[in-house]
Amino acid sequence: MPPAPPSAPSWTAERSARVLLFTALAVGAALRAWLALTDAGIYWPDEIYQSLEPAHRLVWGRGLVAWEFASGARPWTLPALVALPFSVLRLLGVSSPSTYVPAVKLLFAAVGVATAWAVARLARALGAAPLPAAAAGALWALAAPAIYFSTRGLSEPLSAFPVTVGLLLAWPEDVSRRKRLLGAALLGAAVLLRLQDAVLCVGLLVALVGRGQRRAALDVLAVFTLAALALGALDWATWGRPFQSALENLRFNVVEGGGSLWGTSEPSYYLRVLWRSMPEVTAVLLLAGALALRRAPGLCALVVAFLVLHSLVPHKELRFILPVLPAWAALAGVGLDSASRFLSARKPALTHLGVALAVLAAAVSAAGFHRLTFGDLGAYETLKPQASAYQDFADVNRLLTLAGTLPDLCGLKVEAVHMAWAGGYTYFHKDARLYSHLGPPRASGKYNYVLSVERAVPQGSVRAALGPYVLAKLSSAPCVEDAAFSWRLP
Repeated sequence: MPPAPPSAPSWTAERSARVLLFTALAVGAALRAWLALTDAGIYWPDEIYQSLEPAHRLVWGRGLVAWEFASGARPWTLPALVALPFSVLRLLGVSSPSTYVPAVKLLFAAVGVATAWAVARLARALGAAPLPAAAAGALWALAAPAIYFSTRGLSEPLSAFPVTVGLLLAWPEDVSRRKRLLGAALLGAAVLLRLQDAVLCVGLLVALVGRGQRRAALDVLAVFTLAALALGALDWATWGRPFQSALENLRFNVVEGGGSLWGTSEPSYYLRVLWRSMPEVTAVLLLAGALALRRAPGLCALVVAFLVLHSLVPHKELRFILPVLPAWAALAGVGLDSASRFLSARKPALTHLGVALAVLAAAVSAAGFHRLTFGDLGAYETLKPQASAYQDFADVNRLLTLAGTLPDLCGLKVEAVHMAWAGGYTYFHKDARLYSHLGPPRASGKYNYVLSVERAVPQGSVRAALGPYVLAKLSSAPCVEDAAFSWRLP
């Protein structure tokens, strides 16, 4: 006898879930795409100098070298991944930063949307019904910080995708061996993007051993061992020493406490900044996440452990916890499912109240994403907390792009800002020397253009102006040679 067709209520719930998730993903994709195509600003120098700039150096042979890539404190995983689309674009004849930078940012944005889809799938794998699971996906698709960070070349939001899919495939007790191995491989790949994601790998092993799944734990341990060997081999090939990036990172951040040079914060920093940047979504994460504790205690413990460990580190940035926030959103989906079941048994008319409130919270967050300030994101809290988090130093980068098109330019000095907050050769893209504000004096003749402010350049020398910055020509004479030119980022 053929199986009976699904009942109308069940079919309606499935269709509603699909419509909700598709709509949230579409809106989230549109907002991310708009951001990728319009925002040339910089949140933090890492989004240039730990991804785009070293990738530009790989593909086009020019790029400033940050200290991490001079001392070997970072693996080449992320720059190598970015170099792939750069290489394709170069083969297609694309050589303008106004094209290849937004193109790569669109790829980053697509990873962010895929992460939101994975959140919904993870919630389903944890036992949530379709509609609460779709609401969980909507939380990550539309949360303001998730949108903001998705287009930036940072390892944290990008590693959130393999982390979430890895947990989806490897965490549930009843998955096939093949899926668990694939999930473990993705978690291992996440560690190659961000070493701190190893905490999640350890958490998976602890969970498997705690469940008595020793064979599965051994399988996963073998995959993690291969991932570790891959990291060692990558560092050996690129830095000349196995595990150079891990050892140097450990020395700088743990032994020497070097991260504190960029500021320290109180243990409650992450909760405070989450509430400030997305209060409605954070309320859902806290309340619905607590309701998931009974049904998914292991994953709840893993998320809490990740957050606590990061809270104990003196130097904190919101982006550091982005890899685990999608899993928290999936747990919120489980909590929303528990709330729906409770209400269905007592007040059927209110069955989906929790889901509706969660979707409303996500929508409110998305509607205000363009109003995020640096203070909302926990950055520059003592310098410019009220400043918009968008288009910061964008005028500098646009002038760099323009400078790269000038046929008579043989050298450029960026005087107006520290080079770390400018786009480097990623935006300059010219076979010419690029100097920081610490470079040689104007009288040296080693460059013939400066990026400065109008009051600091000769009258009549300005070739372009954007905001407070100007691109000015100093001389028509050819630039003299500079044997001491350094590619190091100061």
